[in-house]
Amino acid sequence: MSETALPGRRGQAARNDVVILDAARDVFLLDPKAPISAVAERAGVGISALYRRYPSKEFLLCRLCHDGLRRFIAEAEASVEEPDPWAALTGFLGRVVEADVHSLTVHLAGTFTPTDEMGADARRANELAAGLVARAHESGRLRRDAVTEDVGMILECCAAIRVEDPARTSELRRRYLAMLVEGLESGDGPDLPGPPPRPGEMNGRWRPS
Repeated sequence: MSETALPGRRGQAARNDVVILDAARDVFLLDPKAPISAVAERAGVGISALYRRYPSKEFLLCRLCHDGLRRFIAEAEASVEEPDPWAALTGFLGRVVEADVHSLTVHLAGTFTPTDEMGADARRANELAAGLVARAHESGRLRRDAVTEDVGMILECCAAIRVEDPARTSELRRRYLAMLVEGLESGDGPDLPGPPPRPGEMNGRWRPS
């Protein structure tokens, strides 16, 4: 039985949690500086009900980003089971873009202090992504100068695409991901310009500003 199917108060609390998180995602993607009261209003719950679940805005932001990180890990773990290394990498990229995981990274980095648990999951996510990249390199399909950090940058590029119509946003993201994936494939073209992102180079943006 899922949490949202639980009877009585527990079930109602679980349903409220889903509604609050969905509302928070919508509110903070539009305006990371929005007050937590805007989340309660959008969710249609009282501010006291929200604070019972999330004692502060920072706590709520952390939960949103950590949920996205967990989704990234789940998709990467599923991709490990794919026998074709290139399909594993490209399928993973497509599912993560479709899940819109990295919009939270783009908009919310630096708005809260990550927890130690998030740090551990971030390292796990990077290990999984590195494994997918290594397999794709071994298969010969991934261009030799592509690195694991490029994967995160590609996902963030796609997450930056957003128009008013969610369906159109998804269409555009799939379009440009296809272009970027084509650029990842090995061929006879020139090497990529400039050095790739260094490991940990983007971590500084997670420090609260």
